[in-house]
Amino acid sequence: MMSFVPSTEELLLLTAVDFQQMEEFARRPLVIERAEGLFLWDAAGKRYFDAIGGIFVAVLGHRHPRVMEAMRRQMERITFAPPLHSIADVTLEFIAKLGAITPANLNYVKPFSGGSEAVEAAFKFTRQFFKQIAQPARYKVVSRYHGYHGGTFGAMAASGTGPRKTPFEPQMPGFLKVPPPTYYRDRFSDWEECNRFAARAFEDVILNEDPSTVAAIIVEPIGNTGGIVTPTDEYFRILRQIADRYGVMLIFDEIITGFAKTGSMFAAETFGTTPDIMCLGKGISSGAIPLAAMAARQEMGDAFLGRPEQQLQFMHGHTYAGNPLACAAGIAVMDEIVEKRLWEKAARLGAYLRPKLEALSRHGVVREVRGKGILLGVELTDPKIGTALKTTAIDNGVILRVDPGWFAVSPPLIAEESDLDEMCALIEKSLVQAIEQA
Repeated sequence: MMSFVPSTEELLLLTAVDFQQMEEFARRPLVIERAEGLFLWDAAGKRYFDAIGGIFVAVLGHRHPRVMEAMRRQMERITFAPPLHSIADVTLEFIAKLGAITPANLNYVKPFSGGSEAVEAAFKFTRQFFKQIAQPARYKVVSRYHGYHGGTFGAMAASGTGPRKTPFEPQMPGFLKVPPPTYYRDRFSDWEECNRFAARAFEDVILNEDPSTVAAIIVEPIGNTGGIVTPTDEYFRILRQIADRYGVMLIFDEIITGFAKTGSMFAAETFGTTPDIMCLGKGISSGAIPLAAMAARQEMGDAFLGRPEQQLQFMHGHTYAGNPLACAAGIAVMDEIVEKRLWEKAARLGAYLRPKLEALSRHGVVREVRGKGILLGVELTDPKIGTALKTTAIDNGVILRVDPGWFAVSPPLIAEESDLDEMCALIEKSLVQAIEQA
């Protein structure tokens, strides 16, 4: 037992907050005590407008009544089913609900606890699939630099964020990268041609690696860590054509973009391209409890059916995958989004929000506003401003996703126009102060 009562600062040095230098964080800690709707409160009682729903998670806001009630009801029935022997009835209901709203026939569903798990599962599912259809040489994955697919080793190897990977190198083999279209934009006279070039880079890699060894392409439809990178619709049509031409699986990492944020239920629908596999998470439970899922084409799932002696079953599992309590929350989220057609509200709020963010250009530090629906990012002209904004935003009580060169917002879908007015006022105040400090 501990013989002393540590201070908050001492406790913070005994753990790690994501991607934070803990000695610095401990000097100005943000310790959240409670949350409700659009807002968070710290231990001192200060209120914060949560402009990114935690981290692109709370699509229905914090502690949504329908989600809380669904979890309370489920707690009276069962909160864990033995995964080696059974599946919970509510998990089957979740699978049916999710399969009914995914595009086309992406109704082979495996639930998980987080986005990294869903991405890892997609890679393993794809590799095993190709082995079981007599194409065992296919194992390589092509992704994008500046992309982020998770913190586990496979997901990290597919990610293109160098500083986050360097401490853990060497990386897993078989993961190849191409730059995102934003990398090339200053080399082309128009954005459309830039995207065509960037999309065709995937084909160049596949051809040079030998198509018979390539299993999948994975992309985020809108790339978060690159600064809300938003390609054209044609970009995704070209990727679909390339994947079909060489027999490669197209995987969309919709962990951030899924569940109504982009003006459709999924970004696949927003951009008009259906992948072979989708990785889903974050908004799937509105942040109430860890939940994620992989959804694949049904005919891919058929390759895993057979007699026991054939050993064709998907050789993958997690203890908390398909957890009944989490699945109950997920069902409630999907029902709320579908019944209220919240993707339409996302489109409406986005149309209201975008010009307000574009108006920040009057301060002379905004290069571009990108994104779809209420998932929007603002590129800054000077990274020093972004560094200062990380502090001024917290000081002014607004939670943003800030990288030195850009910041992003994705307010919960319970927001109204008046809430966005408040949010934008806080952002502008913080930006002005950041400019002064930079």
